[in-house]
Amino acid sequence: MAGKHGCPCCPNTEEPRAVPLSTAKAQTALAPADQLWSTSRDQAVRLRMEGSGPASETPITVHQLFMETVENYGDRPALVSKTEGQWVTLTWRQYYEQCRAAAKSFLKVGLERYHGVGILGFNSAEWFISDVGCIFAGGLATGIYTTNSPEACQYVAESCEANILVVENQKQLEKILQVKDQLPHLKAIVQYKGELQQKAPFLYTWAEFMKQGEDVPDEQLDAVIDSLRANECCTLIFTSGTTGNPKGVMLSHDNLTWTVRTASLVAGLKYGEEVLVSYLPLSHVAAQLIDMWMCVCFAMTTYFADPDALKGSLVNTLKEARPTCFLGVPRVWEKMQEKMKAAGAKASPMRSAVAGWAKSIGLQYNYSVMNGENQVPWGFMLANNLVFKRVREALGLDRCKLCFTGAAPVTKDTLEYFMSLNMPLLELYGMSESSGPHTISSNSSYCIASCGKVMPGAKTKLENPDQDGSGEICFWGRHVFMGYLNMPDKTTEALDQDGWLHSGDLGRHDKNDFLFITGRIKELIITAGGENIPPVLIEDSVKSEVAIISNAMLIGDRLKFLSIMVTLKCVVDDNGDPTDALTPEALSFCQQHDVTATTVSGIIANKEPAIYTAIQEGIERVNARATSNAQKIQKFVILEQDFSIGGGELGPTMKLRRPIVVKMYQEKINELYGVATEK
Repeated sequence: MAGKHGCPCCPNTEEPRAVPLSTAKAQTALAPADQLWSTSRDQAVRLRMEGSGPASETPITVHQLFMETVENYGDRPALVSKTEGQWVTLTWRQYYEQCRAAAKSFLKVGLERYHGVGILGFNSAEWFISDVGCIFAGGLATGIYTTNSPEACQYVAESCEANILVVENQKQLEKILQVKDQLPHLKAIVQYKGELQQKAPFLYTWAEFMKQGEDVPDEQLDAVIDSLRANECCTLIFTSGTTGNPKGVMLSHDNLTWTVRTASLVAGLKYGEEVLVSYLPLSHVAAQLIDMWMCVCFAMTTYFADPDALKGSLVNTLKEARPTCFLGVPRVWEKMQEKMKAAGAKASPMRSAVAGWAKSIGLQYNYSVMNGENQVPWGFMLANNLVFKRVREALGLDRCKLCFTGAAPVTKDTLEYFMSLNMPLLELYGMSESSGPHTISSNSSYCIASCGKVMPGAKTKLENPDQDGSGEICFWGRHVFMGYLNMPDKTTEALDQDGWLHSGDLGRHDKNDFLFITGRIKELIITAGGENIPPVLIEDSVKSEVAIISNAMLIGDRLKFLSIMVTLKCVVDDNGDPTDALTPEALSFCQQHDVTATTVSGIIANKEPAIYTAIQEGIERVNARATSNAQKIQKFVILEQDFSIGGGELGPTMKLRRPIVVKMYQEKINELYGVATEK
């Protein structure tokens, strides 16, 4: 009989058990499996193992990864949260103990094997502990977007057969109570912030919940942990459902542990030394992989931002935490850029001149690093002391060695702006179905506008390439997901017979193997004349030509010509929703064009000729670079309000939800084309 941790030195008459990593390189037991994919919650898959190299690494469970960190870095800070204005720290050992306590409580209140624990709320220590505790207890950890409607929450909870739902506050609890009767598997709801405003036998505060499992013996939990297998599902990531119902992406222990161990090698992280700020939605794969699992792998310290982080408070947390690596979605970097440009516009002529000089040096230097020349231009140290250091300090990024961007396309304008400040943004590319990253950029290996190079141990194939070498990007590796929960048809659409994951994105490689995304198959606009047009590049060009434009969306699918809907840069309110007031940058654009309007509605109502002309001229400059007449924009319309998550036009990571925007503005689109068809 093996010891309770499955120790290999004890005689073992039972099936081989998973062993903690501390027993050196002992072989991990895998559940028997002959298929590379599965759509059942309780079915294991065959891992894409290889005989040598990174893909031959011994598979381990999430628990084993966690144990190794606790053994080596148990007293280092793991999670840092603000409670009533004070930072409160949990060490790695305390974090692990809390995860075990939560796991026992999950077992006590009725979590069944391979059933879900849905987590609905803003990033917090409780979110992490619920997720990890659920996995330790043999459940499937399932994040739910905080912006979801009650019906969307019900869809996710029902799909994963959730036994328990963990919610942040009264607002999220109310959503669940509205649909509770349609959730036959639900046994308990835990609220982790604030007091409960009603009493019910199935409702727990966080403190009450954590006490539930106190009488569950260690042996009972250890038996569950020992039965976990690296090739079985432990986490569900629900896609944001831009093209129909969300799909539950099944990720195995090995998907998570192999991906963070491999991806982090490229980034050159140091064990026990890195600091991170958690603020992006944890129901999204990028935040989950980086904030939760990369931190476990490298014993990093995670600071939790305030729930209003994306409305402006993020910079305060950054200044206090001073992270060593930071992932921003493009909109976060764009907002920083807008704020800095607005501040720069108020600077004295002398300071503006110094900043301009420093930025030209920063850009020159970073292009030379990118091209492998590493030539430090004259004056670089001075520029660094006068400008770059100060900018980094103002952003709270003075210790940041790695500035990542991902989850949506970023413009060349934003990339060059940060390069000029000696803060190259490193692009990552991947999808939920690849456990997050597939290609990665690093400080020693990046190329502007590319998404970096494929992760070690993974492979890329470009299918059906055109004459420019651009084809559909297909992935292979141990980061490729198990399948979509209960969706065999969708799974065989995404994974071909040989097990390659089809991304739906179009891309090409340069001579140095950097991957460039050239479009998205589903996003491609196919005009009435049969031309295939990738919209993102054109939209980005329009945005960078006209400083007052915030968002742009190209229209033209099955239509005779292209047109574009644009929004203007406006101030957002405390809920992150757009107001009518123009931003300082937009106001200065108006002033340059002798326009006195201060609101979006003011510009539209008066059809401000100078603004409309400036936009038209910007579009003409973009058209001059078009590769064909079909790619030229013929008309534009300014929309009354900017796109937002709350408005539904943007997904949780600020990605444009094209089909939804088309539905919302169908009348405007008809006007644009109705006039044209009568001519």
